[in-house]
Amino acid sequence: MTSTTDSHSPAPNTQHPVPNTQHPKKILLLRFSSIGDIVLTTPVIRGLKKQLNAEVHYLTKASYLSILKYNPYIDKIFTIQKKVSEVLPALKNEKYDVIVDLHKNLRTWQVRFGLGFPKTLTFDKINFEKWLMVNFKINRLPNIHIVDRYLKSVESLDVKNDGQGLDYFLPPETIAPKPGNYTVFAIGAAHATKRLPNDKILDICQKIKTPIILIGGKDVAEEGETIAQKAGAHVKNLCGKISLHDSARYLRDAQKVITHDTGMMHIAAAFNKEIISIWGNTIPEFGMYPYYNIGIQKNKTLEVKELSCRPCSKIGFAECPKGHFKCMNKLEVSDEWLAVSPDTNL
Repeated sequence: MTSTTDSHSPAPNTQHPVPNTQHPKKILLLRFSSIGDIVLTTPVIRGLKKQLNAEVHYLTKASYLSILKYNPYIDKIFTIQKKVSEVLPALKNEKYDVIVDLHKNLRTWQVRFGLGFPKTLTFDKINFEKWLMVNFKINRLPNIHIVDRYLKSVESLDVKNDGQGLDYFLPPETIAPKPGNYTVFAIGAAHATKRLPNDKILDICQKIKTPIILIGGKDVAEEGETIAQKAGAHVKNLCGKISLHDSARYLRDAQKVITHDTGMMHIAAAFNKEIISIWGNTIPEFGMYPYYNIGIQKNKTLEVKELSCRPCSKIGFAECPKGHFKCMNKLEVSDEWLAVSPDTNL
């Protein structure tokens, strides 16, 4: 059966930090990828800067630099192509007081080792709980969003959740689309099992009578063109034609966003947009559903509940391991859901 539910972020602790003369002066935050995961670190960045007045540096992959480049809460960004050794000498010169490791993998361990293991704060990746859920469907997953797990890692520094949600900062030179009565449909996904089949996407586009903008990477450019041609003149395909920042502009100015479990979903949440989030082989219970400012809840979750094979992965596959792809093929979207709701904060 298709399940459509609302989800929301838990109320944050908005207390002011206790004055502490031992607060670190220079902090390095580590997260190498991907689009959504980096956007989800922005409440930590903001907290470190605004609540501690620390000098905040960030290390990521060069391909994701644009996501952080215009963030006013970051003082310096380091990037790598593949290896930590590319930037390790420069990092050593910085003499960090604290490392905040929000990736927690081999590369981040190499950074910590290379810097002599300074004080490091990290988070619970709940990998065992995810493994239990994927392999045995035993649900021991904590009811906590990954943003709140990130923030918990810096509690010892007196950083609190300020309730302001996610950040996404745009460059001033980006051409802004005109706000209007249109829906953005982010049709891409990093893995095929997280993406609706084309016929399902087409069906949704044909049900919506107001303008639709299709966004996605070059990998879905051809599919986007085919869908737009079949759906009608109200659908415009921009997949593979515009930059990430230009896609973010359309997300910001849209009345509604339809998206799979992707980075576009998190960028839309950063702009507090009304979202229909579509879930295939992954589940919201992994803790990565849209995260809003406190007091705002505009996400509707579309998923097929009670499938014995779901979730089949914490990430995704190139094709359904069972061959039936029921988690997407059985999804149904009503006309009522696709209508744009009044702008309300629940």
